Amino acid sequence: MTGGAVPIVTGGVSRAGALEAVARRLSSSGVEEARFDARTLLLAAAGIGPTELVLNPDAPLGEDAARLLSAYAARRAGREPVSRILATRGFWTLDLQVAPLVLDPRADTETLVELSLSLLSGRRHEPLRLLDLGSGSGAIICALLSELPQAYGVAVDLSPAACALTQANLAQCGHAHRASVVRGRWADAIGSRFDLVVSNPPYIKSEDIGGLDPEVRLHDPALALDGGADGLECYREIIGSLGRIVVPGGLGLVEAGAGQAQSIRVLFAGAGLGVVATARDAGGHERAVAARLDA
Repeated sequence: MTGGAVPIVTGGVSRAGALEAVARRLSSSGVEEARFDARTLLLAAAGIGPTELVLNPDAPLGEDAARLLSAYAARRAGREPVSRILATRGFWTLDLQVAPLVLDPRADTETLVELSLSLLSGRRHEPLRLLDLGSGSGAIICALLSELPQAYGVAVDLSPAACALTQANLAQCGHAHRASVVRGRWADAIGSRFDLVVSNPPYIKSEDIGGLDPEVRLHDPALALDGGADGLECYREIIGSLGRIVVPGGLGLVEAGAGQAQSIRVLFAGAGLGVVATARDAGGHERAVAARLDA
């Protein structure tokens, strides 16, 4: 909210009234889950939990909370994601920091974590070595370390901002002593081998970026989105390096864009890895592809 803009809610309104006003504003701005987002912003602005809202919907919001909620709502109406506004994102079982110059992790990426853990189900208490190529916020490596208590993780990203955020989230999750962060392009800076290599690389075709939703197009960095002319440019680099950095019998997993799984299978085969599993996201897309390096 800027200058003389009319506030969306004022301090005299009830919590329930504020929720309705913000939901209407967001809906009129084209936000799909307007009521859910309005509720999230209200809870954050008021500093209350969901139970308090349910038990006391008629309590007045208060002037400070109303000003903050109006500012939040104006930003969301401008199609800034809630996670960007609140600088936090729930991922897996974790609450992670997010930052403007780093990709905002999505629920789809939890499919990659879930498949990794499924394939390692009998090895969860072994001292596994994990590598996350293109770590971004550190969501994947933090989630894996939270489920693999004896593992050690290495996160790589080309972006200094991403490296800093990964380090911050590792520390926030209590994993800093079991991980290191390396700045570099994919596996160029890696000279050792790992039991599991994971990556969620950029996979949007360059020509398609302009048509993405404003929440993505205007707020996620192009470096984390642009997969080249066919969307597979980064996969070629990553998968081509796996024979050098995965231990014999080890796993390489990547997140796939919609419709890309078959092309990724071909790339894995060309690099000498056999696809052992895929997993679909909530929308039914083959979202994660896993391959194993022959022992």
